[in-house]
Parts: sequence; structure tokens; C-alpha cells
Amino acid sequence: MILILKEGTPPTRVEQLCDFLKTLGVTPSPILGEGVTIISLVGDTSAIEPESLELLEGVERVIRVQESFMRANRKFHPEDTLIRVGDTLIGGEQIIIAAGPCSVESQSQINEVAQAVKASGVQLLRGGAFKPRTSPYAFQGLQAEGLLYLERAARQSGLTTVSEITDPSQLELFIEHVDVLQVGARNMQNFELLKELGRINKPILLKRGFSNTLQELLMSAEYILSGGNDQVILCERGIRTFETATRNTLDISAIPMLQRMTHLPVFVDPSHAGGIAWLIEPLALAAVAAGADGLLIEVHNDPIHALSDGQQSLTPPQFAALLHKLRPVAAAVGRTM
Repeated sequence: MILILKEGTPPTRVEQLCDFLKTLGVTPSPILGEGVTIISLVGDTSAIEPESLELLEGVERVIRVQESFMRANRKFHPEDTLIRVGDTLIGGEQIIIAAGPCSVESQSQINEVAQAVKASGVQLLRGGAFKPRTSPYAFQGLQAEGLLYLERAARQSGLTTVSEITDPSQLELFIEHVDVLQVGARNMQNFELLKELGRINKPILLKRGFSNTLQELLMSAEYILSGGNDQVILCERGIRTFETATRNTLDISAIPMLQRMTHLPVFVDPSHAGGIAWLIEPLALAAVAAGADGLLIEVHNDPIHALSDGQQSLTPPQFAALLHKLRPVAAAVGRTM
């Protein structure tokens, strides 16, 4: 349930309304917008009559809503959210690219990749240090050492960093060394982690779980937003279907659907969606044509010997060629790169 307050309602009256609403057994959450204040009610509102709330001083009208996500909902935040990372603005006219290896393997490896993607015009350097792998025997990442390598390579190349956090215990390390914290598909519903990320002032790249609906993705974003962190970037990375020819199935329809449902920027990860290097190009082209705000692409200087996901990584020359093909598609849909 949503209470839309009258324009000019003073903060003291908003506080009084919230105090009263708590007595009804619900949790009020005020949302300040451009010229309007909204109070969303979390909890069981079945016994509350909207008409009675409309009699309260300062209340313009009351709306029952089916969606449980309030702060992520475009209905109550019609303007697109813009997120600044260093000199990069995410969610605007420019399509943002985050590129780099699945795993940071050494200082020399990440340095070489960083210099290559920077030369191609990339803004964000991605690289995994803590790797949640399906097999416990697979390479698990260099962890803290890998984050330091990533940070050093990014600073030397003038890039900002993206890396995946897997546990709340890593938070202090990531706050110090990483610019954008990625939540992987397996952790999309790790609610304790999401709550902690809601308390920090860093952008969060939230990946859709491979078996999750768009509403579930937005509810996960709501955990972060409700904690006070409004810097959330959504990422479609493919979902699990009956198809076995690809690693996952890229849900292109998720891009325009999410942009209709929410004001948050939407990225696409074509590398994990297809799972095959040659598929990255057509999937990336399709994502840009469909309106994606950014792409997350795996690039490795030696994919054959990569310690993880080499089969879905582009070499630096292949990556540069892809960006050359993406630019006219971006221009055709009114975007820049």
C-alpha cells in the first residue's frame, strides 16, 4: 500500500504520519521524490481501509499495489537512476562496458588485460578474486591478493573496478579496494549479504539468478535500496531453460521489461549467457539493440590457458573488433559508446 502525500507536506507531518502508521501494525517507509513524498507500507495491510487513511491530514490519496518492491518501482520513481563511478555515469546516454577476465590470475595477466581494454575505450575493469565455483576442486580465485592485483592494474590504467563479493565477511576488504561490488547469480537471494550491501555507499551490480523471475530480482534489489543504498545496477546474465546448446539462455525481453518495471540501470552479461566465445558478439549486439545500459564482457589475454571460463572469453583483438561493431548499433538506438 502506498500513501501519496500532498505537495508541501512538512517533514514533521511525515514523521507524525509514520508514527501513526506503525500503530496499525505495518512498517512505513517514506520515499522523497521530486515535488512529492510517498510513504510505502510494508506488512499485512489487508485490514487497513484506504479510504480511512485518505482522511488523514497531508494525505492526497492511497493506492493498493500488487508489487512488493516499492523503491525499485518506476511507478514511484519515474526518472531513470543515474549512478556515478569515478568519471563514468551509468544509466545515461552512454552505454558502459565492463571488461576483463573471469579470474585475476597474476599481476602481469591483469595488467595486460587492463591496458588492452583501456585502449579499446572501456571504463570499468572486471575481474574475479573470490570465485564461487560449481566444483570445490575448481580454481577458487586469488581472493584478497587478487583484489590487490585488480586495484593496482586499474589505477595504472585509469580504470575503475568491478569484482564479485560472496560473503558479508569480505565487506571491509571490498569497500577499501573495489569500486563496484558485484553480487553473482548464486548470491542474488543471499539476503544477509544484500542487507549489508544496503548499508554501504558503493554501487552494487546485482546479477539475476539463473532460475529467478524479474520480480524476484527486483525484490533482491529492494533489500539493498531499503537499507539506504540507492546505487543498484541490475544485470541479466541468462537463465536456465531446457536448452543445452548454450550455457544459459539470454532473456533479451528482460531488458525492456525491467526498464518498464524499474528506474534502475540494466546491464547484460553475454559471456555467461552463451558460454561460448563466438556467441558473445551476436548476443552483445542484440542487448545493445534492445536498450541495455551496459555490458559485462569477459576478456582474457590467453583464453586457452585461463584458469576459469576461458571458453567464453574474448582475446583483446576480438574484443576491440566487437566494440567496433557495437558502436553503429548504439548510434541507431540513440546511444553512444
